[in-house]
Amino acid sequence: MASYMQVDGLTKSFGDLVLFNEISFGIAEGQRIGLIAKNGSGKTTLLNIIAGKEGYDAGNIVFRRDLRVAYLEQDPQYPEDLTVLEACFHSNNETVQLIKEYEACMETKGNPGLQELLIRMDHEKAWDYERKAKQILSQLKIRNFDQLVKHLSGGQLKRVALANTLITEPDLLILDEPTNHLDLDMTEWLEEYLRRTNVSLLMVTHDRYFLDRVCSEIIEIDNKQVYQYKGNYSYYLEKRQERIDATNSEIERANNLYRTELDWMRRMPQARAHKAKYRQDAFYEIEKVAKQRFNNDNVKLDVKASYIGSKIFEADHLYKSFGDLKILEDFSYIFARYEKMGIVGNNGTGKSTFIKILMGQAQPDKGTIDIGETVRFGYYSQDGLQFDDQMKVIDVVQEIAEVIELGDGKKLTASQFLQHFLFTPETQHSYVYKLSGGERRRLYLCTVLMRNPNFLVLDEPTNDLDIITLNVLEDYLVNFKGCVIVVSHDRYFMDKVVDHLLVFNGQGDIRDFPGNYSDYRDWNEAKKQKEKEAEKPKEDKTARVRTNDKRKMSYKEKMEYAQIEKELEDLEQEKADLEADLCSGSLSAASLTEKSKRIAELIDLIDEKTMRWLELSEIEE
Repeated sequence: MASYMQVDGLTKSFGDLVLFNEISFGIAEGQRIGLIAKNGSGKTTLLNIIAGKEGYDAGNIVFRRDLRVAYLEQDPQYPEDLTVLEACFHSNNETVQLIKEYEACMETKGNPGLQELLIRMDHEKAWDYERKAKQILSQLKIRNFDQLVKHLSGGQLKRVALANTLITEPDLLILDEPTNHLDLDMTEWLEEYLRRTNVSLLMVTHDRYFLDRVCSEIIEIDNKQVYQYKGNYSYYLEKRQERIDATNSEIERANNLYRTELDWMRRMPQARAHKAKYRQDAFYEIEKVAKQRFNNDNVKLDVKASYIGSKIFEADHLYKSFGDLKILEDFSYIFARYEKMGIVGNNGTGKSTFIKILMGQAQPDKGTIDIGETVRFGYYSQDGLQFDDQMKVIDVVQEIAEVIELGDGKKLTASQFLQHFLFTPETQHSYVYKLSGGERRRLYLCTVLMRNPNFLVLDEPTNDLDIITLNVLEDYLVNFKGCVIVVSHDRYFMDKVVDHLLVFNGQGDIRDFPGNYSDYRDWNEAKKQKEKEAEKPKEDKTARVRTNDKRKMSYKEKMEYAQIEKELEDLEQEKADLEADLCSGSLSAASLTEKSKRIAELIDLIDEKTMRWLELSEIEE
């Protein structure tokens, strides 16, 4: 395999904090590498260094000449005045630069160099760039291509950036948390897309199913060093444990030797100069090993839930809608003691709105909610990280409580409690602004759990948390003596934690499924297959079957394809205008009703035409 990139002796530190020290590894053609480390160990920093966005203290990074690299950042940024489609052309890759050259040539009198540009455009398949961009954006459920970037949510912007990196078809793709802000359908589409392509990959993700199915190698950063495992995530778990056991055995042996040698070194100190030099050198090497401690600290979530009575939470005939968009339609539910519910559904089906109604942060249009007297909520929300960056970590926790009650007369000080969450004394007295994204999430989780809740409501808790923290959080939730509601796109997390699912299908259609996510997915796939077979017409045995021929787009289909593109633009513009009118607050009740009905019609039309557009785009022109 040809070498794409080689990292040699790379060192990076921030002041006294050393993230990694003289690490070396390479990426070859066809390798798909997952990068794993605890929060704060430098995963994102390493990706930024490789992508040339951040400096380093020592070492070398060498790329193969003419290697095409694309990088999906954790928090991508684009100029606000760009449209979604323009953002997909906002990069320095060769194809985009070639398209710009071609456009400049066409605007120049006499079109100098046009013939050569046409040959290059054909060779690079640049003519398909815009169509491919729209295709991938549609798969990621971004369909208003003319919407300005400044009006996108953080999740939508991340999806536009993901589309931008995929469209370029690079040799090496670097992805930082690509599944954040993707719903389950999009995650599975991306998983399949990456498995089909030949692109080499370096990726940070907490989605363990994604990691297991996409990556063929794992690199772990631990204790400032890197360890490589030639296998997927399941293989990594097995071999990592072997490494831990071997390291612990080595340390134990070194400790025994160390005690013997220490006794020898201490004897007759006045004769130290006459001792064998090789024994002194060996002693210092043994001392280094013996004083090692394998860095396998875990977050210890042993906070006890407060008592919860038999009456928990009752939702009775709830209704909620925004215009013609229904979130809840005559929804009723009674929560049982110690119930663990997962909530799944595509983005925009109302999962977060439903949670806010349950938490009293939004009101239903109709219906009642009755909460038991003993219920104490712990709410972990997507937008709950509202810390003062100038506060110290210890002060954030002490503002809530100086001492945390664990039950059975046990107590922890705020500092001891933080140490259970892997915040060292040094980190505790650092400012919040110095924390990584994952460390901030861990601090937020700490502030939720330290209040001893007995009903946990977790809205996307897995984003930005490292896998080690997720493992311990999962174990904690499995043994939690209270109720749990989890909204998450992390399939592995849901499989381990929940007993059953509420599936949001959109427009108020909510179904209760008795099982975890994998159970639901298998059931759903079998259901779709059965429906497909039922709809399939009986085969005409006299008809000629041509399974291997690729059909060309007919003239009529080409005209339909172009017409649908124009219609979609018009429909999206009409929808945007109506949304602006609805938000203006100046409409009469009659106009409000009329425009709400029209928006619902537009959404159906856009979905219908987009599906036909995708069907046609699959046919060769």
